[in-house]
Amino acid sequence: MNSLLNKMERKFGKYAISNLSLYIVIAYGIGYILSLTGTLDFLRLDPYLIMKGQVWRIVTWVIVPPSSLSIFTIIMLFFYYSLGTNLERTWGTFRYNVYIFGGMFFTLLGAIFLFVLYAIVLRQPADAVGMIVGYSFSTYYINMSIFLAFAAMYPNMQVLLYFIIPIKMKWMAIVYAFFILLTMIQGSFATRIAVVMSLLNFIIFFLGTRNFKSISPKEIKRRADFRNAVNNARTTTYTTSRTNSTGEVKKVITKHKCAICGRTELDGDHLEFRFCSKCNGNYEYCNDHLFTHTHKE
Repeated sequence: MNSLLNKMERKFGKYAISNLSLYIVIAYGIGYILSLTGTLDFLRLDPYLIMKGQVWRIVTWVIVPPSSLSIFTIIMLFFYYSLGTNLERTWGTFRYNVYIFGGMFFTLLGAIFLFVLYAIVLRQPADAVGMIVGYSFSTYYINMSIFLAFAAMYPNMQVLLYFIIPIKMKWMAIVYAFFILLTMIQGSFATRIAVVMSLLNFIIFFLGTRNFKSISPKEIKRRADFRNAVNNARTTTYTTSRTNSTGEVKKVITKHKCAICGRTELDGDHLEFRFCSKCNGNYEYCNDHLFTHTHKE
């Protein structure tokens, strides 16, 4: 998936919207204003009314706020804006756009699927089904997908929940996952479809871009061997011969020795020694050969 995204970015990257999170928050602000005028219901995602000619609902549903306006809503919007902005800096503008618009696209597909299933296949009243879909599908879980993506990228980052409570992202993600699971169990079929489709972008993005080689048994063993080699090197000493000013040859104990040139820390204060994490074994190299040697299998 990474290669596909790279190709798409080279071709369509110039069309990506910078600072997309800000526009999402502005859209919610417009939605809250419209809710005061009672016109918000004309913007919801209702497949039945879309079929009747109200095609603007295909787009306008994204400005419908996920919850009523309160001080906690404002705090959470600020929180999601901060997470989204940092994700955009981490992934790049194009990939963040793909992630957000992908969530919106999958949500739209879920709404269409649910409407077709109930209104056409099961012969339920189309207007009632459309209304249920309109109130079941929103950007709530798309916002949650932003949080989950950030938690997957930075699990140990500590944030201040409500600007007061210090907590790591991974613990918040576990709590969120619990409530998502609870919603899936207790909610209706429409709710389950809405949750799954809205979070499908996170599932695809996470599985498609994750480097599973890093958690393979071979890679885990290699990292463990490397850590053991580094730990053992802290107590390992090397014996080398040196000739003093009187011509006498003496054996000297050193802590570091380059596996290529054999130099030690006694050969110059400018020398630094590091272990190579890609070599299979306890191999230490000086700064002249650390990046130029051939990795030992």
